[in-house]
Amino acid sequence: MSSTAPARTATEQTGAHTDDAASLIGDARSRIDTLDDRIIGLVQERMAVSAVIQEARITSGGRRVNLSREMEVLGHYREALGKPGTSLAMTLLELCRGRV
Repeated sequence: MSSTAPARTATEQTGAHTDDAASLIGDARSRIDTLDDRIIGLVQERMAVSAVIQEARITSGGRRVNLSREMEVLGHYREALGKPGTSLAMTLLELCRGRV
């Protein structure tokens, strides 16, 4: 015998206490999921472009990483997003290093 859990209501799924709030949260979460998919795609694109840059730099006799450029990126994210932007930029830079 197999038993399945009863379907959860929208308010149970969202933690909201009203149907209107649950609907709003459900719609907003759907938008967030779409945005996350786009962000992931952009990060993957950034990784690919970074690999091209690193390959060109290494092929020409340069180093894989350009620290002054990384500092520019860190500053850009920090200015735009505050201190958490620095952490985000560090994660992006880490994802984009060494893929050559």
